[in-house]
Amino acid sequence: MADGIHTAERAATQGIDGGPTAFVLGGGGARAAYQAGVLRGIARQHPDLHIPIFTGTSAGAINAAFIAGHRAPFATAAAELVALWQSLTPERVFRVGAGSLGRNVMRWGWRLLSGGLGTGEHTRGLVDTAPLMDLLREGLSARDDGMIAGIEQNVASGRLGAIALSATSYSTGQSTTWVAGRDIALWQRPQRRSEVVRLGVEHVMASAALPLLFPAVRVGNEWYGDGGIRLTAPLSPAVHLGAARILTIATRYQRTRDEADVSQIVGYPPPAQVLGVLYNAIFLDQIDEDIRRLELVNRLLAELRDGNRAGRRTVDMLVIRPSRDLGRLAREYEPRLPGAFRFLTRGLGTRRTASPDVLSMLMFQHDYVSALVELGEQDAAVHQERIALFLKGSVRLWSPAGAARAAGIGA
Repeated sequence: MADGIHTAERAATQGIDGGPTAFVLGGGGARAAYQAGVLRGIARQHPDLHIPIFTGTSAGAINAAFIAGHRAPFATAAAELVALWQSLTPERVFRVGAGSLGRNVMRWGWRLLSGGLGTGEHTRGLVDTAPLMDLLREGLSARDDGMIAGIEQNVASGRLGAIALSATSYSTGQSTTWVAGRDIALWQRPQRRSEVVRLGVEHVMASAALPLLFPAVRVGNEWYGDGGIRLTAPLSPAVHLGAARILTIATRYQRTRDEADVSQIVGYPPPAQVLGVLYNAIFLDQIDEDIRRLELVNRLLAELRDGNRAGRRTVDMLVIRPSRDLGRLAREYEPRLPGAFRFLTRGLGTRRTASPDVLSMLMFQHDYVSALVELGEQDAAVHQERIALFLKGSVRLWSPAGAARAAGIGA
């Protein structure tokens, strides 16, 4: 220890070639509790870790905003994030009573059967997420205007370099990345835009609004939904913000070839299976594809001399994945869901698939969340040496030798 900062903590701040480290936290609904467990597992080994860049999408936006806006050391922030997740019940995320769910389902049915006629209230999400808004206002220590004071304070003090949260504009069809930080250089790509804003709870809610299930959130003059819908390059915000190294926590178990070929259903696929495949394609496949693209670019750049790179740089990467299938894990806890909500999900056929992935995204209940947190901590402990080497910058995980490919972790 020198100057009060451990080697790993200093390396994470400075990064390779002077660039910083970024934590990239993707989506997955309730699965994001796994990310909280990994973060606490990392914090056990690196309690004073300083990560200057955070990016978040979907439920990962909650975790990113919480840690980036926390004023205490990393270990305290991670522990309190876990406590927030473990305090969850479905009732604290959305209204699960038979009356609320029944009204929403009936509104959907009426809109379909009536051809959209009538002047009644428009159908929004399947569930009402007003309780989540209240929870986040308290958990993120938001001011009366909804702004997250901790993020502004950490940026002003230099403790936080930048945080980026992504959402999808239903109004324009574009992917929007909201950025708070210092000396930000914005970027624009086809169907993607970035904006410097004062981040508030509304931005977090918008990023985490699962399509169809959660209602869209109005920010300014536009309506927004889950950031994973149109963000085809989930790692790009961190790269644009100058990250030299990226640690991303995935929320999908990486099946073996034999496991992937086994059918999850018998007979015709129920709606739950179709929705699960669809949501995986939206929220989880994109990050895997972007990881492979970044690995390929890194390998190509490694073959070039510095003078031939046209200003492009390599970005080191570490990916942590669940060592268990979170969909199969959710099935074990399904009988304990609130009655009305369980009745509705079973109507979608969640009991007719061996891995109800859509259910795993909605199961905001203490026992399942706690199991995810515990699994995240265990996985972080198993790979603590590799994580420490990565934070010190001692390992190039994109190397052609494939150093990243270990059980449950890698590109």
